[in-house]
Amino acid sequence: MPIPKRKRIIKVAKNCPFCKEDTEPSYKDVAVLSRYISERARIIGRDRSGICAKHQRRLAREIKRARHLGLLPFVSGL
Repeated sequence: MPIPKRKRIIKVAKNCPFCKEDTEPSYKDVAVLSRYISERARIIGRDRSGICAKHQRRLAREIKRARHLGLLPFVSGL
């Protein structure tokens, strides 16, 4: 049996804007939250946004809060 090859994991330095500015995402700041939503109103992942894990979790929670309050859409207008 051949030995399975290991996948190479390349770590890329992420530049979290929330860590740099020492701020936290808030549901009230719709302009900032809308930068992390795709055209179809889906939350953009960490690999594309460059946000650290801690702030990505908080960002997702705040986007969901803003959606329930009607500040952000659940889906885009098709």
